[in-house]
Amino acid sequence: MPAHTAVALLLALASTTLTNIAYLRQHDAAAALPTLSLRRPLHSAHALLTDRSWLIGFGLESSGFGLYVVALALAPLALVQSIAAGGIGILALASARISRRHLGRQELAGVFVSMFGLLFLAVSLVGGTGEGTGGETTELLLWFGATVAAALVALALGRRFGQLAVAEGIAGGLFFSIGDISVKVATQGGARYAFALGVIAGYTLGTAFLQLGYQKGAALTVAGIATLLTNALPIAAGTAVLGEPVPSGVYGALRVVAFAAVTVGAVLLARPERAPAESV
Repeated sequence: MPAHTAVALLLALASTTLTNIAYLRQHDAAAALPTLSLRRPLHSAHALLTDRSWLIGFGLESSGFGLYVVALALAPLALVQSIAAGGIGILALASARISRRHLGRQELAGVFVSMFGLLFLAVSLVGGTGEGTGGETTELLLWFGATVAAALVALALGRRFGQLAVAEGIAGGLFFSIGDISVKVATQGGARYAFALGVIAGYTLGTAFLQLGYQKGAALTVAGIATLLTNALPIAAGTAVLGEPVPSGVYGALRVVAFAAVTVGAVLLARPERAPAESV
């Protein structure tokens, strides 16, 4: 393994640790604030930015993001993202420790299924971790458009079926994935620096929906789903859009199993235990 790749993996691990601790800090802070709303963006932003606990969480998240950007400049998107995806385990353990409670059977099942899926995903990357072609701009924009559409559909269904916290976690993860992919594309330089707009829009909307979800649901449910999508979609985009090599044979089969496991894990996390769901 080249030295720069090893450095990138260490940076990605540090990044995901900081980011998931930040999610828990932000969850607790946002849950204690008056109701936030996208219809009152300035009021909501002021409430968050004047809360010391939330700002500490935001600072940790920003530090994690800085390390993530450096990691992406040193290694392929899929490889960095596979390490970051392990954050679901960190999130689960930290959530239980901070809240001083045991994880429910369904939560544990969701976490373990997801982590096994991410482990398979990491193994599958042995069969293909090249930098790829960089992708066509038109294809990237179509991918982003489909991602935004999926977020809007999730929010509509969440309102329809009374699962808005889950829907906002999904939307947050989808928009974060736009930010992550845009970071990788922007590091290619030249005209692709314009994708910095995707970084700003993706992370701003992702953060906003995550805070809204934190006020309605548990950290592991909302941030857990967001974390799975934030990591799984850029890996898929690395192959489908950025032209990063597709593994063949056993490695290819492992990648299919990995995505199926991540999907099942997200479904389990999206259906929290009955007791917490009763609170408003």
